[in-house]
Amino acid sequence: MILVLDNAVDGGYMAGEIVHFLPDARAYNYPNEDGDPSLEDVDGVVIGGSGTGVYDEPDQPWITEQKRFARRLVEDGVPTLGICFGHQILNAALGGEVEDSGTSRLHLRDAEFDDDPLFEGVEPTVPVLHSDVVTELGEGMEIIGRADYYEYFATRHRDSPVWSVQYHPEFTPRIVDEYDDWEESDRSFAESTATRTLANFADLVASHAGQ
Repeated sequence: MILVLDNAVDGGYMAGEIVHFLPDARAYNYPNEDGDPSLEDVDGVVIGGSGTGVYDEPDQPWITEQKRFARRLVEDGVPTLGICFGHQILNAALGGEVEDSGTSRLHLRDAEFDDDPLFEGVEPTVPVLHSDVVTELGEGMEIIGRADYYEYFATRHRDSPVWSVQYHPEFTPRIVDEYDDWEESDRSFAESTATRTLANFADLVASHAGQ
C-alpha cells in the first residue's frame, strides 16, 4: 500500500488526485491528524503539496514533525516521492533551504529530466503550481531535473529510494477548472504525460517490496 501525506491545512490540495492515479493508496491528512501515520503495511509514501510554505514552520508545528518523519523515511529506506511542498520539505528536512521566489507559477512548463526510472515515458511538458523553490539541496540529494528558471526542479537521494519533483503529476484537465488562477499557454495537456511519474513511482515501490 502507498500512503499519501495530504498536507492541506484547510482542505483541498489534490491528495485525492494522487490517490486516484495510484493503485492501492490511501491519504492521511498530516496537519490535522494526531502524530505520524503508522507505516505498518506501507510499501511507499508520497508527500503531497500544501498551501503552506516550509518556512512557515514557527506557526505550523506540524511541519517540524513532518521534517522528522521525512528523515525517518530516508534513513529507513522507505520508497518516497515528494511533490511540490513534498519536494521542498524533503530537501529542507535534510538541511536544504526553501524560499519564496516572489513569482507565482500556475501553468504548463517545460523541464529537462535525467535518465531516471521515475521519468520513463514522462514528456518535458509538466504542470507547475508554486512560488516557493528549493535554493539549496538537502544532504544526499542530487539534481535529476531542471527548468530554465529553477536549477533544483527534481531531485533524488543518492543512497535511499527517495525522489522529489516540483511539478504536480496529479494535476490534469480533470481539475483544472477548480483553479481560477491557472494560466493558459502555448503548451497543451495533450503534450504532457506527467501522470506517468506516479505510475513509475508505483512500479519502483513494487520493485523495492519484491527485493
